[in-house]
Amino acid sequence: MGPMCKHQRVRFIVATVVAITAMQAELLAAAAPSGWVTQHAQHIRAGGHVLDLACGSGRHARWLAAQGWQVDAVDRDHDALASLAGAENIRVLHADLENAPWPYDSLFDGIVVTRYLHRALFPQLTAALAPGGVLIYETFMRGHEQYGRPTNPDFLLMPDELLKVFESSLQVLAFEQGLLQTTPSAMLQRICAQRAA
Repeated sequence: MGPMCKHQRVRFIVATVVAITAMQAELLAAAAPSGWVTQHAQHIRAGGHVLDLACGSGRHARWLAAQGWQVDAVDRDHDALASLAGAENIRVLHADLENAPWPYDSLFDGIVVTRYLHRALFPQLTAALAPGGVLIYETFMRGHEQYGRPTNPDFLLMPDELLKVFESSLQVLAFEQGLLQTTPSAMLQRICAQRAA
């Protein structure tokens, strides 16, 4: 096959620019805090103590700290946590929440969990909320497997699962589920719930 003609080069350049733009949009979306978190964080006591559970690189921990909350950011990925080292209002803890005891003795005014599911921690989340404390949870649900990872049913919520788990011990302030994100597409389930004061 010979060299590209002018029209082929133009199509190739345009296709490359479109692909790069799409990747940049996904990266920006991954770096920005979830709209669910920013919308419902107002329910957390101002200046309070917040846990960002399975925080990854800390997109929510950074946003919460910038809003004046004192944040504990915990994850098992040491490399992801490294970017949070020395950040103001953020205390970092490297811990494997699935294979070790719960690492906290304190109660939290807020707990944020996004894009993470380990059902065995559900009772601990409720127990770790201070009176008046708020749980903000958002993760993938069944149906998401058609859009990408995760595809393992163990990592996908059943319909209404967060509602059924937390409504008996917390006051549900907001709940939604379904195709809630379109770029990229994601089947999500979200809850904001508060422990009695």
